[in-house]
Amino acid sequence: MKLSLRRRALIVNGALAVLLAGGVGAAYASLTGETGAGAALPATVAVTRGTVMASVSASGSVESARTRSLDFTGGGTVESINVKAGDRVKKGQVLARLDDTEAAENLDAARASLEAAEDGDTGTASGYSQYVNALNAYKQAKRAYEGTVLKAPFSGTIISVNGTAGGSVGGSSGGTGGGSTGSTASTGSTTGATGSGGFIELADTGKLRIVGTFTEADVTRLKVGQAATVSFDALPGVSAGGKVTQIDPVAQTSDNVVRYPVTISLSDVPAQVRLGQTASVQVVVDRAEDVLTVPSTAVRTAGGQSTVILVRGGTQTTARVEVGVKGDQATEIRSGLNEGDLVVRQANATATTGQQGFPGLGGGLGGGVRIGGGGGNR
Repeated sequence: MKLSLRRRALIVNGALAVLLAGGVGAAYASLTGETGAGAALPATVAVTRGTVMASVSASGSVESARTRSLDFTGGGTVESINVKAGDRVKKGQVLARLDDTEAAENLDAARASLEAAEDGDTGTASGYSQYVNALNAYKQAKRAYEGTVLKAPFSGTIISVNGTAGGSVGGSSGGTGGGSTGSTASTGSTTGATGSGGFIELADTGKLRIVGTFTEADVTRLKVGQAATVSFDALPGVSAGGKVTQIDPVAQTSDNVVRYPVTISLSDVPAQVRLGQTASVQVVVDRAEDVLTVPSTAVRTAGGQSTVILVRGGTQTTARVEVGVKGDQATEIRSGLNEGDLVVRQANATATTGQQGFPGLGGGLGGGVRIGGGGGNR
């Protein structure tokens, strides 16, 4: 039997009323932040006590903190080369030699001239002048003779050999030869993994470092002496300790991004680590121990205020909290929660929304959203 138009209208209107009532209820629950005891609750996590660490990171490559470019102080023909790239050498070890025949003859002649001048009348101005000239000539000839031998000024690893036996070299007045342990063309102790192109490049692999470039925001949180952890791209599971030893005051700008070079000196370096390997550096910039913590995803910051969604007795309440150290995974809670409280993991909790308020609340914190909800320290 067909329904009358009036009855059909009553049924349709009743169904619409039920749907409308359900929508109003859902909207109210959304605005008040409360759910019924029988409603399915979102994923929660308990407030615990622990350690919160904040860190900044950068990448770089492994290099030696001390390198030298070694050159013969005199010119001549290379007689022998005793090392190759990759060899480890000790301080004072002979690395290469020049043919010293001419240098030895010159030294003998200079010695004879000096002895003759010493036997002369050095009491007169002319005789003393001859003695001084002969002494200087002897010293110069001796340096030239000693400069035909290239020795290691410190223990390290040969990085490269830029010459061959039988070849000729022109010599360098600033080079390191004849057993001298002074610096060479690379006079500083903070050059890179290779020097400036000497006959032999030597690096101290016992003193390694990473020079990473940190953003201008991150570098303000760095201090000399802070601990660092270094991992290596080619060595999964291998890491080394280190500390910040230098923060460059001059920035480097690339693609409109300002970064500062920071030197991290390594300690307890694993044997597998090699010069030139790519590495990642993580520096701990803040730390709080034995504090209340929640996952950072549970904290929402808006308008300079931090809140969490507190769950108690099946009811959700927005609670304002005071945060401390904001770590990589967790955030310190200084007030507003107690150990054991349950809070909701929020998908986009850590996004800062500036001065904007909650949806539909006109930018404020009223409109039925309860702040605190009894979640303060008791």
